[in-house]
Amino acid sequence: MKWYKTVGSLVMAAVLIAPMYSTSVGASEDKSDKLRVLISSTNENVKKNAKADYGVRWDFKENGFSTEVTEKQYQALQKNKNLTVELVEEVSLDAKPGGSTSTRTAVPNDQTPWGIEAIYENETIAATSGGSGVKVAVLDTGAINHVDYVSNLEQCKDFTQRKSPLVNNSCNDGNGHGTHVAGTVLANGGSDGQGVYGVAPEAKLWAYKVLSDRGSGYSDDIAAAIQHAADEATRLGEEVIISMSLGSSTKSSLIADAVTYAYNKDVLVVAAAGNSGPNANTIGYPGALVDAVAVAALEDVQENGTYRVADFSSRGNPNTDGDYVIQELDVEVSAPGRAVESTWYDGGYNTISGTSMATPHVSGLAAKIWAANPSMTAAQLRAELQTRAKNNDILGGSGSATGDDYASGFGFPTVNQ
Repeated sequence: MKWYKTVGSLVMAAVLIAPMYSTSVGASEDKSDKLRVLISSTNENVKKNAKADYGVRWDFKENGFSTEVTEKQYQALQKNKNLTVELVEEVSLDAKPGGSTSTRTAVPNDQTPWGIEAIYENETIAATSGGSGVKVAVLDTGAINHVDYVSNLEQCKDFTQRKSPLVNNSCNDGNGHGTHVAGTVLANGGSDGQGVYGVAPEAKLWAYKVLSDRGSGYSDDIAAAIQHAADEATRLGEEVIISMSLGSSTKSSLIADAVTYAYNKDVLVVAAAGNSGPNANTIGYPGALVDAVAVAALEDVQENGTYRVADFSSRGNPNTDGDYVIQELDVEVSAPGRAVESTWYDGGYNTISGTSMATPHVSGLAAKIWAANPSMTAAQLRAELQTRAKNNDILGGSGSATGDDYASGFGFPTVNQ
């Protein structure tokens, strides 16, 4: 699955979820030789003893706990009839490593890229506004202290380190993907006013690193980060939006449960539809979940009087077209996703494509709407996004049709109702 592309050449950036197998034999204590597993049991005493024996990375209560074991330990655990042991899915994002800087190294080609102009419905817009008081948790490869949004960075947390499952004040992005997404959500042009603008420049960024600089991670870390963001929303009494430009063709029960947990705590979850289009039923998870807003990608091309859904954008289920009801495997809304310019890991800018780029447009719009309507619940905010999408139907691209369709969902929600 291809989650974003550089202009002119394809870069794999999907999260491919698959079991992680060690090629070593024996009980090596080298962390690199260990397997991430989820251990559960209906017997609480047995589970308690297992926790004491193997340690706990993340505790998912009735769903079990994750930890790391050697291959020999894994084989022994599988023989224990009182325990259920599963390999935790590995998530990978293939992109080159980079660095971190809070110094401007370049200026953007366009301070208000086409996606910003489109979502604001203003081709001459020079700057954006809105989002005050709302927090957007970007779960990705982290985010550097880019000059265009460093003043918005409020939480910075790393869920990928093996020695410590949660590291505060650490979220450096040596990859670029997370930095790009964050900029589209809330870049504010920088203190010098020369930078790029995102959709909601007054929102605050919670940068949660769930994928390493090499682009690999685990579903238990992602699930834990989702739950953590939801718990922080409750603890601080804040309106929080979770933005996830990642996904897989397979469904992780840990991530699915975490998304529902967050939504039930009045947190809006926005996720990429995936880049496996234009065939039907190619939408990825967690975007495919009922409790997540799945975002398809539009391109800056007019067809039938509207923007066109990109061919690479994953499609949902055509059998649910026209019902205006979100079911599993449905695209919900669409937003600019091809050739999007935003902040990059080297302190400059990059133009890339994918539903990864469409997702932060919707996350930023949600932040802007919520800031203007703080009494809304997450469900009401979601309904408002749907209403605005209905008012801006998409008729271009394979699978698009009048009304709710499996390519663009309800349509393209914009700043103007």
